[in-house]
Amino acid sequence: MPRQQSKSASQRQHRVGELLRHGLVDALATMEFGTVTGSAITVSEVRVSPDLRQARAYVFPLGGGDADPLLEELNAQAPRLQGPLARRVGLRYTPRLTFVIDDTFDEADKIGTLLARAQAKTSSE
Repeated sequence: MPRQQSKSASQRQHRVGELLRHGLVDALATMEFGTVTGSAITVSEVRVSPDLRQARAYVFPLGGGDADPLLEELNAQAPRLQGPLARRVGLRYTPRLTFVIDDTFDEADKIGTLLARAQAKTSSE
């Protein structure tokens, strides 16, 4: 009987993701980039593929602003981050990084606004 694929990440994927997130924060804090220099970046999560070869880092610029140049710069500099990240985390293979904008903060704001409107509407009735 074939083994069932789980939709949720394994405990090992979570551990490696957190290890990579901490190492990535340290690496980004010490490296210099073109448009990234001086920008405060939040690395909210790193999701690792089941084979631990690919990692998707969810980032968000603090203070808002246009995230597209930040994302382009980070993805262009991702290979340059591999070495420092590998030394920080100590894994046999360091996953290939891809940076993605984390939109959960925007979604949370939208949901909060909708809930506030609904509450104001029910309290006025």
